[in-house]
Amino acid sequence: MKSDRARLNCGTTIPVLGFGTYADPLDLKAAESAVHMAVEVGYRHFDTAKVYGSEPAVGRALTVAIDEGAVEREDIFLTSKLWGCDHHDPVPALKRTLQDLGMEYLDMYLVHWPLKLKPGANKAVPEEDEFEPELDMEATWRGMERCFDSGLCRGIGVSNFSSKKIERLLDFASVPPAINQVEMHPMWRQGKLREVCGENKIHVSAYSPLGAPGNAWGSTAVVDSPIIQSIALKHNATPAQVALQWGVSKGASVIAKSFRKDRMEENTGALDLGLDDRDLLNIDRLEERKFVRADVYVNQTTSPYKTLEELWDDEI
Repeated sequence: MKSDRARLNCGTTIPVLGFGTYADPLDLKAAESAVHMAVEVGYRHFDTAKVYGSEPAVGRALTVAIDEGAVEREDIFLTSKLWGCDHHDPVPALKRTLQDLGMEYLDMYLVHWPLKLKPGANKAVPEEDEFEPELDMEATWRGMERCFDSGLCRGIGVSNFSSKKIERLLDFASVPPAINQVEMHPMWRQGKLREVCGENKIHVSAYSPLGAPGNAWGSTAVVDSPIIQSIALKHNATPAQVALQWGVSKGASVIAKSFRKDRMEENTGALDLGLDDRDLLNIDRLEERKFVRADVYVNQTTSPYKTLEELWDDEI
């Protein structure tokens, strides 16, 4: 497997093909086995989060692989995320994450959503009374910078931030975010956001780069698209490989998730694919559709976001 990497503004590099570990329902044994298999296939970039519940499984699998000499810790790029209930103090939250992972440091720690929840609100779908009315991003980011300064992580960043939220963050950040991890695929191309991040040397990392066909909120529309399928046929590739290579060609890293070895191997083949200008133009003609709308973080009473337009700053 080719080891293509992108350089980040914090001085480290990130493998452009990542392995996602979100699964619902979560089977810890299956997740652990999948991560171990992914290391064997050649993946070196692993993505998890406190709220996924997969940190212990990811950590165990990587520790075994390191102990067996299959991989060095320095070659692994490991990302986890600060959940909304931990905005009050990111440092102890990161220490708990490292404990769950059995790791001394993270390569990247991201603010999972621009949303603050009450302490103890650990579920992905909060109750109405668990929202904090305001996100004090300045205080949260100071905590993230403490995580970085203390060496608990090699880089800090955000996830699910609009262009406007990125620009606001840059107004007060002493350490700029290295990454913005967002939904991005051929049907949700993030043109404006990529431009803003590019101007500020912030790397875009794409989750659901295939449109998340295996998830309840996802869709097969990307891999089923006649345009994607015809490009795949032309290059003797698969629709998944075309979608992943499209993301890489735009300068992003792509976090693909499959617990099946044949799919893991298929996804790595995306790095050997070369899309031409006509392919990219045809993809740009696809109708845009956002699958991760995050309605659960919007309500009329307790959330700081009363509408989806407010959450995404009209980028939806």
